[in-house]
Amino acid sequence: MELTDARILVCGASGALGGGIARALVVAGARVVAAGRDEQRLQEIAGVCGTKPLILDVVDVDSCREVVEEAATALGGLDGLVVTVGAPAFGNALDLDAAVTEELFAVNTLGPMALVRAVAERLDDGGFVAVFSAILADQPAAGMADYSAAKSALSAWLRVLHREERRRFTVIDVRPPHLDTGLETRALAGEAPRLPDPVPAGDVVQAVMRAIREDRHEVTWDVREKSLVVR
Repeated sequence: MELTDARILVCGASGALGGGIARALVVAGARVVAAGRDEQRLQEIAGVCGTKPLILDVVDVDSCREVVEEAATALGGLDGLVVTVGAPAFGNALDLDAAVTEELFAVNTLGPMALVRAVAERLDDGGFVAVFSAILADQPAAGMADYSAAKSALSAWLRVLHREERRRFTVIDVRPPHLDTGLETRALAGEAPRLPDPVPAGDVVQAVMRAIREDRHEVTWDVREKSLVVR
């Protein structure tokens, strides 16, 4: 996609990944609306974007739809959506509280799905959606069964969506490894097991930008080569 003057909504822009992508899109010439839950951080990113920040409650389907509508109105339509929202939880498969599991799926699976469904109604042909699932969709991990399941469900949905809508818009499933964003310190429950050395979030931002520009459909992690793959 040509990014000059492209109209893009970034959900999760108050986080490290979303904020980094929003900034990179602006540098590339795109017109960006930033949405997220941390109002203070969102104000900073929105200042870079030059647009009004939008507060998003991703577990509320109505909030997801309203944010999409507001962004489309502000930009005069939408050409793309980036979704970086997510939250982890840790614990053995039989031990995690059911309420935590429900929240994991609401934040990591159902919320992103609701955003994509809302955007699809507004997206011009030839647009894109880039949604972060996780490496856990390919490599479920002990101590993260429910988190792995939520991310795997989202990734499966995105892959089917790609097959169903590939002639209308590009679907990019982003499955990064453990990153240096500190996400593991903000878990809904439990303590993180031993994790691999983190990959710089900036590397993922660059890979996602390449995927958007080249109309690719996934960003993954090659365990053997220890590198991001765009394809």
